[in-house]
Amino acid sequence: MPRLILASASPARARLLTQAGFEFSVMVSGVAEPAEAGVLELARGKAAAVAARVDDGLVLGCDSMFEFDGVRVGKPASADEARQRWRRMRGAWGVLHTGHCLIDAAGGGSAEEEDSTVVRFGDATDAEIDAYVATGEPLGVAGGFTLDNLGAPFVESVEGNPGTVIGVSLPVVRRLLRKLDVSVVDLWR
Repeated sequence: MPRLILASASPARARLLTQAGFEFSVMVSGVAEPAEAGVLELARGKAAAVAARVDDGLVLGCDSMFEFDGVRVGKPASADEARQRWRRMRGAWGVLHTGHCLIDAAGGGSAEEEDSTVVRFGDATDAEIDAYVATGEPLGVAGGFTLDNLGAPFVESVEGNPGTVIGVSLPVVRRLLRKLDVSVVDLWR
């Protein structure tokens, strides 16, 4: 049975894979995430860094970035930046992009795909934004919001795969596995 290795420190990605029944281990890549890099490039770099450290297994690298008003942004650098961003996003929409790269460490094959999901935000009040930013959660995630934690009440809707917003699209993972001749059911616990 192939072994899945998640090349990410993201608890949200790990939680989603666990909920979907995947058996996997986590190995953090340590790859820097420059803002000018694309999500596929970053996902590929993370997966390749971990694949170089193991003899076998399927290494999954992911990276997410939020596009708002035509500009791709990552994690807010400060609470003030998160607050300002949220004040612009409230009542508006943006697109969350997640790059996925799967590398067969033993065989060397790879497959990758980017998925995008439209996110529509509710009209959060200044007090709600201040309280949310004060939790610290927006500072650790692409775009400055979550769909699976404290930020969820401020997201009105998504058009596309919710997993893409959380950080890993399970249908994309299934497609990437198929490209490497592995069935998703082979990775279930």
